[in-house]
Amino acid sequence: MSFPSTFVTRFFQLVNNRQFTEAQRQLQRLKEKIQRTEWNHGYYRALMGLYLAGKANGNNYTFLSRLKTDDMEILERHRNDFLRHIHRRFHSDFDRGFFSAWSDYTRLLITIRKEQKSTTGSPSQTSIIQYSESIKKAA
Repeated sequence: MSFPSTFVTRFFQLVNNRQFTEAQRQLQRLKEKIQRTEWNHGYYRALMGLYLAGKANGNNYTFLSRLKTDDMEILERHRNDFLRHIHRRFHSDFDRGFFSAWSDYTRLLITIRKEQKSTTGSPSQTSIIQYSESIKKAA
């Protein structure tokens, strides 16, 4: 549970904006900064999967390509599903880390959509900063 929130937020932003070269660099920086624990390994693997799924745009078999990022209800439903997996006793630390990354990503998407609704424009840097601060408070 020691992923630097600003690095993770930046990574999510880069993947969301399809800037994969920089996202890969950010992922490498994250890998160098984290401690070697099962939870961190699961979180990192989810980030790697997110990166690869984003890069393989149009692959109907990936969760990311089928995720309707403009539908708040669906995003919140997925986030709640990920949160349920995090809190299940029978999941390993690896699994909890994995689902935590996806929960954090869907929380970012929800924050961006809320910001878009209020400003009716494109996602702003403010929403990314607000998201980063909400992660710090949750930790």
